[in-house]
Amino acid sequence: MTIKDLLIEADAIQVGVTEKDWRQVIRLAARPLIKGGYLEARYGEAVIDSTLEHGAYYVFDEGIAMPHARPECGVKRDCFSLVLLQEPIRFGESEAADIVIMFGARNSNAHIEEGIRAIVHLLDNDDTLAALRAARTREEVVALL
Repeated sequence: MTIKDLLIEADAIQVGVTEKDWRQVIRLAARPLIKGGYLEARYGEAVIDSTLEHGAYYVFDEGIAMPHARPECGVKRDCFSLVLLQEPIRFGESEAADIVIMFGARNSNAHIEEGIRAIVHLLDNDDTLAALRAARTREEVVALL
């Protein structure tokens, strides 16, 4: 399945989010995946704990955050969640980000190979990034993907 398929299946696209607390953004990103049975409830908290311990290594200069935790932290099925923030926020001491893509993978190979490669491929285009940031509805995001 593609990122688009997984996002639609999990109903995990949130647009125009105004949250300023990075911890709440992590919880928001995890919420539809927990509700859909993709992640255990502890997964979002594992991402928060990891960020507090290791920093927000998952935030990139382009304003993209890819928060995730280890498979054993509660991944039931491979999944993605997309949160588009109205204003960029800092995740701990990181650079600010406004595109948040949480992912969970059942094993370490999928975690690294499939998840990151798929995300990088999707967001490796400046026009796509600009269009995502301009999107105001879930339907607009789906059309872009």
